[in-house]
Amino acid sequence: MITLDGKFLDAAPKTYRRLDIVVPVFNEEANIPPFAQTVAEALAGCEAPYRILFIDDGSADATWQAIQRLHDEDPKVMGIRLSRNFGKESAIAAGLEHASGDLVLLMDGDLQHPPTLIPEMIEAWRQQPVEIVEAVKADRGVEGRFRRTLARGFYALFNRLAGFDLRGASDMKLLSRKAVDAWLRMPEKNLFFRGMSAWIGFPRASVTFTVPVRLHGASGWRGGQLTRLAISAITAFSSAPLRLIALTGVIFGLFALALGIQTLFNYFSGHAVSGFTTVIILILLIGATLMFGLTIIGEYISRIYEEIKGRPRYLIDQRLGDLGRGQGR
Repeated sequence: MITLDGKFLDAAPKTYRRLDIVVPVFNEEANIPPFAQTVAEALAGCEAPYRILFIDDGSADATWQAIQRLHDEDPKVMGIRLSRNFGKESAIAAGLEHASGDLVLLMDGDLQHPPTLIPEMIEAWRQQPVEIVEAVKADRGVEGRFRRTLARGFYALFNRLAGFDLRGASDMKLLSRKAVDAWLRMPEKNLFFRGMSAWIGFPRASVTFTVPVRLHGASGWRGGQLTRLAISAITAFSSAPLRLIALTGVIFGLFALALGIQTLFNYFSGHAVSGFTTVIILILLIGATLMFGLTIIGEYISRIYEEIKGRPRYLIDQRLGDLGRGQGR
């Protein structure tokens, strides 16, 4: 189902000269051949040529060798091997910086982003006055209940703090050249593709899908990595946690004022002031609050530190195909 803010709008069909499919992969050796085959089948009837650009994010298995074999068989398959594992967000940046097609599609290589959606997304872009077509999860598939709950909690918090509703969002997005160029104008090193693609705005349509079962292997995302990504996403798009510290200070100030008034009243009225337990509790509570506040400030300082070092988002080890230079060296 294709929607644009709940409406279908009439527009003259658009055309494009080439589609670049950017696929960040990490330890996906077994998924590379079936992915390329499924994409070829899905795009067999499309009017314009396409290229597949695999970004090997420092895989420890034979993922790069699988990409090389496909490239030898079909020059439309291209590849970039990063010098080490920089993380998916950096791999996405590498792909977008090297993609030069009129349309750029970002998707995962584990077939949990169905290639069969590609023609529908292209048609949505052609028929609608939009710059971005998003694949939105109608169902998260076989994902565990705990992870579903954490995902809902993160997206609710992100929407509350940053003002972008990413519920059901995925990294599978079709972007026009205008949208890609706008995304590339953001130079930060701490990346969150979903949030950044929402921040640039532009009219967009959506295509819903149900996440299929992973064909081979297991997800490379672990709890610690997801937690770091969530913290990076929130601190990159909102300063509300810093304002929370100020609000906590005001609350404690009012509490201290009320407690001070009570203590003075008891003292001048001749009642004994028994405050040992109260003092201990206050010290522990204030200490915990201060440490919490320092942790939040430390997260923002670490983001500043990463940005001012000026290091590239990624470094490239090898290339396959006729690709531009991009940012990495």
